[in-house]
Amino acid sequence: MSTPQPPTQQAAPDWRAAPGSPYPTYTSPIPVVRTHLGHALASEWTKIKSVRSTMWTLGVFVLLVVGIGLLTGLVVASSSSDLAGESALALGFFGLLLGSICVITLGVLTTASEYGTGMVRTTMTACPSRGRVLAAKGIVFFLVAFVVTLVSVSLVGLLHVALLEGNGASEPTGGEWLKGTVGVSLYVALLGLLSLAIGSVIRHSAGAITIMIGALLAPLVIALFMFSDSLRDVQQALFEYSIPNQMSIFYANSLSESGPSGWDPLWIMLGVTAAAFAGAFALLEKRDV
Repeated sequence: MSTPQPPTQQAAPDWRAAPGSPYPTYTSPIPVVRTHLGHALASEWTKIKSVRSTMWTLGVFVLLVVGIGLLTGLVVASSSSDLAGESALALGFFGLLLGSICVITLGVLTTASEYGTGMVRTTMTACPSRGRVLAAKGIVFFLVAFVVTLVSVSLVGLLHVALLEGNGASEPTGGEWLKGTVGVSLYVALLGLLSLAIGSVIRHSAGAITIMIGALLAPLVIALFMFSDSLRDVQQALFEYSIPNQMSIFYANSLSESGPSGWDPLWIMLGVTAAAFAGAFALLEKRDV
């Protein structure tokens, strides 16, 4: 015959001892607060600054952007090249294009790596609101990527203006400075944010990184090998809407004479990223972790 079990006591509000408890005067010293987005942001900030992948990817990003930018500026400045009125900021494009691969990689790892290690179960247990977790990851990553990119491209821009003054390069206007620093930094941060959403959808780091690098380079590479006249319109569209071409627009150095111009690439990337995030939110709520 089984021994009858004592009735389970219900937790009292404010963590005070329940009636009939052997410790009726006990009150927990741990404050009881309602969780909100700020807690999730603090958690994601702790994660992103603690893992080694953040330091490696952002370190290589700065090295590529600043290193290639400085090297390009020194080579052009020491040669007899005449930039013929071109903006001194234009040469910063080459380092940023390679550096964007690092931002893509970090964006994917911010979400997909937790599925590989199983850490996502702990994250979702601590914060059952899955949408809040994804939103916090996106906000923290976007701010980190934007600030690091802005500092890097601004430094390269200042170096190029100083180095190329005697090579016919024109002094950038206020609008060119805005597009070549803030504009392109927003674009690269959104590109990383798109990678973060794809990482949440794919849940596999290598697969998501491969998809994003393909999206970065494949359209331009494919267009280069389209020699048939019947594919001329397709080739032109691939050139115009490829990510490298859209990034070059911020430096007034587009690879094509038509297509997006001005701030159009930023709105295109914003729309694509918003659609990817909507899909990531929907799948996150439906699938198991």
